[in-house]
Amino acid sequence: MDLPPILFSDETLLVLDKPPGLPVVAASERKGETSLSGLVQAHYDRDTKPVHRIEPEAGGPVVFSRSKQSLDFLSGQFQSKTAEVVWAAIVVVLPPAQASRPAKVVRDEQGRPPEEFTLDWPILAAEGLSGLWRIGRRQEGRAAVTSVRRLEQFGRFALLECTAPTAPLHQVRLHLSTAGLPLLNDTLYGAEGVELRLSDLKRGYKGRADERPLIRDLALHGVRLTLKHPVTREPLTVESPLPKDFEVALKNLRKFSPGR
Repeated sequence: MDLPPILFSDETLLVLDKPPGLPVVAASERKGETSLSGLVQAHYDRDTKPVHRIEPEAGGPVVFSRSKQSLDFLSGQFQSKTAEVVWAAIVVVLPPAQASRPAKVVRDEQGRPPEEFTLDWPILAAEGLSGLWRIGRRQEGRAAVTSVRRLEQFGRFALLECTAPTAPLHQVRLHLSTAGLPLLNDTLYGAEGVELRLSDLKRGYKGRADERPLIRDLALHGVRLTLKHPVTREPLTVESPLPKDFEVALKNLRKFSPGR
């Protein structure tokens, strides 16, 4: 497998555009299991190490350090939550009654969530469910804040921009699901049985019997990452374009969705 596109590179750090479905670090050491770290190790020296992780199902910028000094400085920003990741998310807009915390998801007359809102529920590991997280009480779990902007509404779907300062894995998807706005194609926290197909949007659609969803990956993509450069100490922002199927899905939602 080829190395993903390079978004930024110099002698101190490397930023790669991770595709969905590729883990940053392999879940096990089984021979042949592909990870972004493994691909990087095959192209660079062993001092090039990942600074943070994003979930395997999502795509977007991932930062690698190229020295011990760089690793310490960059990882410190992620630990102190001074780095920032902005996510694009296509969500399923459920009725408020289906939200776990309905007070945060007041809808207008057209059923739309607020134009801007903040989800500030702590999260912690779900007991007995390996790799899953749950919303905690104020006195438990780790603090987690997700700022959300509604960019576009497409009937029962919406495009959101979510900003989370170095969010832990699953924060954005768990917050949105709890608010009744689960990510499209989220097999862990999402709405079961919901797919986005052209036949559901376009009247009189005469496609193939084996029609596939417009987007099959988790509809979450890191579009922008900002941190301080380890040498210049100046802000560094890298951007990642939306995957092709993400763009195709949005194009059809904008063209055919009712109530646009």
